[in-house]
Amino acid sequence: MIADGTAVTREDVAAAARRIAGFVLRTPVLEVSPGLFVKLELLQHSGSFKVRGAFNRILSAGPLPDSGVIAASGGNHGLAVAYAARTLGVRAEIFVPEVTSPVKVAGLAALGAHVTQTGAIYAEAAEAAAKRAAETGALSVHAYDQPEVIAGQGTTGLEIMEQTGGVDSVLVAVGGGGFAAGITLGTGDAGGAGPRIVAVEPELIPTLNAALAAGEPVPVGVSGVGADALGASRIGGLAFGVLSGPRVRSVLVPDEAIVAARRTLWERHRVVAEHAGAAAYAALLSGAYRPEEGERVAVVVCGSNTDPAGL
Repeated sequence: MIADGTAVTREDVAAAARRIAGFVLRTPVLEVSPGLFVKLELLQHSGSFKVRGAFNRILSAGPLPDSGVIAASGGNHGLAVAYAARTLGVRAEIFVPEVTSPVKVAGLAALGAHVTQTGAIYAEAAEAAAKRAAETGALSVHAYDQPEVIAGQGTTGLEIMEQTGGVDSVLVAVGGGGFAAGITLGTGDAGGAGPRIVAVEPELIPTLNAALAAGEPVPVGVSGVGADALGASRIGGLAFGVLSGPRVRSVLVPDEAIVAARRTLWERHRVVAEHAGAAAYAALLSGAYRPEEGERVAVVVCGSNTDPAGL
């Protein structure tokens, strides 16, 4: 029910799919072994799934102010908002923290965004962006905790179910939780039933895992190889409302497993993912999640904004 801003439904995801059709790619799915599917969302415009939510938020807003749109981001969301803004012919102002990779900062500049790099972590950049939005009246596009953003990200889940013919579980990385929440909704049926969602986080940034233990969103530390893309210090409230449901299982992976998964994606499949993009695959390779015999599994590789020299 996006209109009142309090909840997101599968119907909202379906509406988002209609709204953003023609602006986003239907990314491919590879069956890399029997019953194991890899959703290559890293091939999406701007290098990650984030454009789905960015387009849905902007296109849902109606006439935009002259000041355009504004967002805070670890990098990928900013790239998505900048890409969507350029496509739609509006101004974009993006705030990123100091941990954002040079590859992503350069990409923002190439897309014509006005970039401000400030704060040690995402939360500090978000505070600066909120202050700037209040001054300019620009439309705020949140990285993960807006209904329209979650609904847009959920279109990935619709595609997974259509392209695979249905799976038993979906492995997806979690930062602020908007992507995983959207996929939970997009893969579910009208009654909420659907595949298990395996929510994968770095051990060093356990936003969902800590929230589930506490029964509510709580602040966590932010560090490690996934900090620029999974660097939310607290799970989003809307996302937590979805991800605290019975279909979701939370698992943690160490940084070493993420690094190994990124390398393995390249060596086995010639897929160049960023560390955060390889996090879900790390859960499978490391044994943090062990599928049952015959289980049909989809793994979402969600981001490619990285320097390939690191491989």
